[in-house]
Amino acid sequence: MDLFAFPPIAFILDLAYSGLVALSALLSPLTTASGALAIVLVTLLVRAALIPAGISQAKAEQTRARLAPKLRDLQKRWKKNPERLQRETMQLYRDENTSPVAGCLPILIQAPIVGVLYAIFLHPMIAGHPNALLSETLFGVPLGSSLAGTIAGGAMDAGALAVFAVLVLLIAAVGELTRRLLRPEPVPPVEGSPIPAIPLGLLGVLQFATAVVAIFVPLAAGLYLLVTVAWTLGQRLVLRRAYPPAPAKAA
Repeated sequence: MDLFAFPPIAFILDLAYSGLVALSALLSPLTTASGALAIVLVTLLVRAALIPAGISQAKAEQTRARLAPKLRDLQKRWKKNPERLQRETMQLYRDENTSPVAGCLPILIQAPIVGVLYAIFLHPMIAGHPNALLSETLFGVPLGSSLAGTIAGGAMDAGALAVFAVLVLLIAAVGELTRRLLRPEPVPPVEGSPIPAIPLGLLGVLQFATAVVAIFVPLAAGLYLLVTVAWTLGQRLVLRRAYPPAPAKAA
């Protein structure tokens, strides 16, 4: 069963497709890469609409940093009683009118958007009509092609390799900048605590996960990911100045 044939999802897919086609046609007098430019503009509009969610995320990071000393105290106090530790931890979050998952909205919203872009450039037919966006290219590379798929199909040439390589390397470079500029403060592990500490090395590796994803998704979705990670880095640097996550000293 094709999930994208389910009527509500098919309607969203057709709506997104129609919007991209209309925007691409509007931009076609300006550039031959109107489809790619349309995706970039749509990404910027989506990110601009998510600015309030980004502010919430920055505030949540600030709150978590402020609560870190209190959480460490709870871990030390109740390390032998996991159930009590969980209750006390949740009560601390309730007292602060926040939660451990506060600020996750931008991440949750991104997933379906990337999924829709992936589906648009995966299906040769959308709502019963040919997918005109598959003929759109960026420097001669079809927006519906992926690096992994092109290599597997034996259709890789120097031009396509250059486009894909630049895209993936730019995403990786933004990931490295994010790792360097937004490095989280290390939290000392508490011996005997049931809550495992997340190694900082693992957090650093996760910054490059988007570059790995870009290898397998269509070029159109890769463009969305590149603009998204670049915007996110800039926005987080600005918001970190407005809401610095400097932890308060434990009482």
